[in-house]
Amino acid sequence: MIRPALLRAAVVPLVAAPLLACCLALAPAAQAGNPPLHGAPVLTAAPGGDETGGDDVNGGDQPVRIEVGRFEPRTITPDATVTVAGTLTNTGTETIEDLRIRLQRGEVRTTREELAAAARDADPATTVTPAFRPVPGTLAPGDSVGFTYSLPAAELKLDRDGAYPVLLNLNGTGADDERRRVGEVSTYVVQQPAAAPARTTVAWLWPLTERSHRNAAGAFVDDDLAALVSPDGRLDRALTVIERLPSTPPPGKTEPVPAVPVTLALDPALVEELAVMARGPYAVDGADGAGRGTEAAQAFLDRLRTIAAVHRVVALPYGDVDADALVSAGLTETLVRTLPGTPAGTAQDPSASGTDDAAATTAPAGTTGTATPKPAAPRSGDSAGVEILTDALDVDPQTDLAWAAGGSFRADTLTTLQESGVTQLVLGTEALTEGDRAVGLPAGRAAAHTEVTTGTGPLDVLVADPTLSAIATAAEHTSGGPRLAEQRYLAELAVLGLQAPRGTEQTVLVAPARAVDAGPEGAGAMMADSAGLPWLRPASLDGLAAGPSAGAGKLADPVDAIQLAGTGLTALTQGLAARDDLAGAVVGDADAALRATDAGAARASSVAWRADPDGFQAVAEDFRARVDRLRGRVTLLAPADGTYTLASSDSPLVLTVHNDLPFAVQVRLNVQTRSNRGLSIADIGVQTLAPEERTTLQVPTEVRQSGGFAVIAALTTPSGGALGDAVQMHVKSTAYGPISLIITIGSAALLGLLFLRRLVRFLLRRRRAGAEGGDTTPDGLAVPGPEGAVVPQPPTRSPV
Repeated sequence: MIRPALLRAAVVPLVAAPLLACCLALAPAAQAGNPPLHGAPVLTAAPGGDETGGDDVNGGDQPVRIEVGRFEPRTITPDATVTVAGTLTNTGTETIEDLRIRLQRGEVRTTREELAAAARDADPATTVTPAFRPVPGTLAPGDSVGFTYSLPAAELKLDRDGAYPVLLNLNGTGADDERRRVGEVSTYVVQQPAAAPARTTVAWLWPLTERSHRNAAGAFVDDDLAALVSPDGRLDRALTVIERLPSTPPPGKTEPVPAVPVTLALDPALVEELAVMARGPYAVDGADGAGRGTEAAQAFLDRLRTIAAVHRVVALPYGDVDADALVSAGLTETLVRTLPGTPAGTAQDPSASGTDDAAATTAPAGTTGTATPKPAAPRSGDSAGVEILTDALDVDPQTDLAWAAGGSFRADTLTTLQESGVTQLVLGTEALTEGDRAVGLPAGRAAAHTEVTTGTGPLDVLVADPTLSAIATAAEHTSGGPRLAEQRYLAELAVLGLQAPRGTEQTVLVAPARAVDAGPEGAGAMMADSAGLPWLRPASLDGLAAGPSAGAGKLADPVDAIQLAGTGLTALTQGLAARDDLAGAVVGDADAALRATDAGAARASSVAWRADPDGFQAVAEDFRARVDRLRGRVTLLAPADGTYTLASSDSPLVLTVHNDLPFAVQVRLNVQTRSNRGLSIADIGVQTLAPEERTTLQVPTEVRQSGGFAVIAALTTPSGGALGDAVQMHVKSTAYGPISLIITIGSAALLGLLFLRRLVRFLLRRRRAGAEGGDTTPDGLAVPGPEGAVVPQPPTRSPV
């Protein structure tokens, strides 16, 4: 796996680590005091050189940077003149005088294995050293001077066809007046036979991807994408590479077609993001209208639409997710929701407002029925990724191809991909047990097309050449300039034709890193070479797949150890678990309702975050927080004073819930008292809440005694996950409960009995008084008897 420092912020390319040297083979030695880079055919020289053809003394300190803009011809014939032109820049602190330059060569290479050996071990000697030639001018610190150097090809004594490592050697004198090597760059010259023994077919898979600049809610966190699509931005240069390719009118037609067919690999999330910017205005980091990329995004999409009309487009998964990382974490369904080849690929987020742009559903409040979600726009039956590319670019993208960002897929990942419509893979050599054979190593014919069989069925495989892909990826950063990178690229292709059986055709696939930083002078020139040199032939991916196939072994165990960091993956997994729990509460199609949420998960799990563990941790935690906020939009509303009053023993508890989501959900209401004494609350089962509405729920109660009760109410999903915050309230009852009622009735009955007892005794006394002859008044009072008579005394205590 290549992860050079200059590409550390980019997605890890589809190449293997040992071939980093090949990628940077044109930067063999230090400039401005840096040590030589591994992988260059460094040609050491013996002391004693002079203008007539001896070598110089390599003092180690080389303060002059050499940039080569012209190196001709691309392939040398015996009567040709080699011309090198460019710029010399003094990056040191001393003035350099008496500048002299020459091109010297090493031993010929005729196979890819020999080129690989030259990358591993520097050429130990200079085989041919022509005379130094003067360069007019003096280089003061910081100054630059142009140069042109020419010599007949015969002076290089190229006695065999093949690729020759060469060193452009610059000498000069400093303040000590000692002549020494002050700069150098290395590359290759290629000599081909008059009639090439075999042609080499070259196909290109060209990525246009970029990590998302939106957060999990879909809001822009920065405006960096505007710079990337503006003139001289990375994506602008990548698109310019394709725009400047030669085109030719087909026979009988006047409309030109590309002379070099290139297959574009597009991330729907990037196109969606550009479409949001192009609609304008858009907010950045919470500031309304702060985005400045509307015009740049419009212009870029117009250019991309023009290119997509004549070049094949392959749809990557939405967000260009790390498929292996998701599957290894048990998030297979998350991967499926991003795939372009299945209607289950629903992830998309066209909104930049920061709110969830899910499909709304309707259902009667408080019911247990279901409602069907109503998508914002009619779906065609394709995946969301296909719809994004079709709407923005008016293309019908290929959806059955999966490109392994790290070179290989896990077996269980392949199963998921095949079940979701994938029939073709782009892999690295390390993904196959005999993958080197597909790229002509150690020798023999190169055939990029092969086939493998999995437990799910057969798969077409295109093997990306790791060396050529790495050279194209790093061309703009190659020491000496992209023109020298092109020469290394041609050397690799030349030896492929030389080592192959006569009359056969080689096929290679060049697939640069996802975040390739390239331009027309490097990768663009390499593409054009396949149409401009007679021993090369351009082809599309379709043409490569339809061409010859050769065995490259079986699928190997994945060697791509670089995946998304574990801590960030844990946070992402937690957020997706909460998402799945919420999905169980959604009425209707949960994936359609939560498509914006799923898009946020996809953007957070992009392969672009492999090289930035801290950034991945941040976006994963942002996604988890986003899901928590989403769940918090379904909540109970507490009473104003925190108190409910029940007027009777069976009065219902009336609660208000608010569903602020744009889709209907089913919930359970859990109401508990701190003690079951005195108050019982019934379970009302699953309730359906209409979208973006308040709903009143009546909860049956049974009061067994009057007084106050502490109650806690909470909403959950049907599977028990909390929604919103729990509400604490105080419930008061003025109604008599059964016990109080029994006591009250018993007391009243006792009082009635005591009153009846007194009345009976009163009547008995009056009757007794009448029987003894006493008179009574009309109102029943006894008339006093004669003087001296015995009068009954009242009782000493109340009968009650």
